[in-house]
Amino acid sequence: MADLTELQPVLPPHEVQLGLDTFGDMTVDEEGKPRTFGQVLREVVEQGVLADEVGVDAIGLGEHHRDDYAISAPEIVLGAIASRTQRILLGTAVTVLSSDDPVRVYEKMATLDGVSDGRAEVTLGRGSFTESFPLYGLDLADYNRLFAEKLDLFALLLRTDGPVSWEGTVRGPLKDAVVYPRPEAGTLRTWIGVGGSPESVVRAARYGIPMMLAIIGGSPARFAPFADLYRRALEELGQPELPLGVHSPGFVAETDEQARELMFPHFKANRDRIGAERGWPPTSRADFEAEVEHGAVFAGSPETVAQKIAATVRQLGLSRFDLKYSNGPMPHRYSLEAIRLYGTEVIPRVRELLS
Repeated sequence: MADLTELQPVLPPHEVQLGLDTFGDMTVDEEGKPRTFGQVLREVVEQGVLADEVGVDAIGLGEHHRDDYAISAPEIVLGAIASRTQRILLGTAVTVLSSDDPVRVYEKMATLDGVSDGRAEVTLGRGSFTESFPLYGLDLADYNRLFAEKLDLFALLLRTDGPVSWEGTVRGPLKDAVVYPRPEAGTLRTWIGVGGSPESVVRAARYGIPMMLAIIGGSPARFAPFADLYRRALEELGQPELPLGVHSPGFVAETDEQARELMFPHFKANRDRIGAERGWPPTSRADFEAEVEHGAVFAGSPETVAQKIAATVRQLGLSRFDLKYSNGPMPHRYSLEAIRLYGTEVIPRVRELLS
């Protein structure tokens, strides 16, 4: 029986892990010409290599199946990053488990873990975007059942070194099946991505898997009840204390003004595209400024971003914070500069503030 807690210790605040996330947002070049999918994927690899060089703890790549994001197979891109890096954790942000096969996800991530010398981690989620369901022949009416059963099987794979037997309704049963390869440390670093429903929080606690909160709107402090619920549920279920993380959007530049001016048009383009599909009103400059000042957007100079991250770590008792640094069609060079500043200035300052 593998023990997840040995791989994912709860860190004291001054040792909080600080990572970066991207969905491989489709970008434009300096003249505003759209980049190709291949160009964006190669740029993501370059971004991951730089993140490793400047001391970022982890990079997560999100899975999407639409024309505004380039990454539909994050494990492959992470493998390319693994071949050119030494220390950075390599994760998904998130893997849409509902529309994938748990055994295949485990095999792919265990393979990544092997080629990266034990640096792989997976974040499992339902998927807030649903394009993968019809693409893979799945019925959205089964949205909840697909995730619940597949998570049940994945959790069993995490905790069982030997043969696995399992039976459900969304895929064929397993009878004394053994899954290969085995991860370097016996099991995989795993998170469950949660958008903020109490049921999802309790589910993560029930399985004894660390929780990653996606905070993409509103004050991070308003998520404190979910952090408290997770810890309370772990205690009541007899589970050990486990890491809690947050994923939020943002951008780092030399000054607050520069960060806001560079980020806003690309942030708006991305949000308005999604909003048009979901019935949201267009994002105004006032909306954006409010999110930067008091909400979930961590944008500004290194000092401003560090102060906001440190405050969020304290408020929620975090072991991990990941900044989603890519913002819609923003050109690649600005993302590179944000990564450089995050690694060389934001991370050391956060650790100083928390020490």
